[in-house]
Amino acid sequence: MSYAGKVDTDVEIKAPAVKFHEFFSQRPHHLSSISSDKIKGCDLHDGDWGKVGSVVNWNYVHDGKAKVAKVVFDAIDDEKNSITLRVVEGNLLEHYKSFKITVQATPKGEGSVVHWTFEYEKVHGDVTDPHTLLQLAVDLTTDIGAHLTA
Repeated sequence: MSYAGKVDTDVEIKAPAVKFHEFFSQRPHHLSSISSDKIKGCDLHDGDWGKVGSVVNWNYVHDGKAKVAKVVFDAIDDEKNSITLRVVEGNLLEHYKSFKITVQATPKGEGSVVHWTFEYEKVHGDVTDPHTLLQLAVDLTTDIGAHLTA
């Protein structure tokens, strides 16, 4: 039996889509300075910032607990301001067989709408959908937007 699932949400920010995309794809390591309560560190493990195939280690706080995730940048589309990440190691894989994150920023007026999608397969049916993790993504998006328009 498959326990595949998908959750998504939109976040409106005042920052332009291209600036959000550039920040998240090329400078995610700056998140620890603007969202230090949520992101404790973001380190390049392999490859180059902003390049497909790069591997990044995240140290973050989720549900009040310190967590880690190693992700691969599977796709970066600068025209569509879209990034796809795949979790390859870390706490999430205790509950999910696979976990893919897609974030896309779309221009809206002077700002943008940032759309987050999490696609995953649970290890068993008792695992909850990652709504609190999606809220973390919303909070980070808000922090990035505020930082880019300050």
